[in-house]
Amino acid sequence: MLQEQLIEEIKQIPNEKLAEIYDLVHYFRLGLAQEKTPVVRSPRPIGLAKGRLQVPVSFFEPLPPGMADAFEGR
Repeated sequence: MLQEQLIEEIKQIPNEKLAEIYDLVHYFRLGLAQEKTPVVRSPRPIGLAKGRLQVPVSFFEPLPPGMADAFEGR
């Protein structure tokens, strides 16, 4: 029943827009297929970015007045 309703709705869409609808349905279906397949990932090694990032000294300085309140929604 629902498939028939979808088909009737699709028939009302202008031809120049059908490719967009196809893409939406196709990628949605692919997403469902991926949800069914569990992804097994190995743990990432520690320290992959070692030496690539330097934290500036100013990072540890107190925040300006009111800034912490702004982060906390006050």
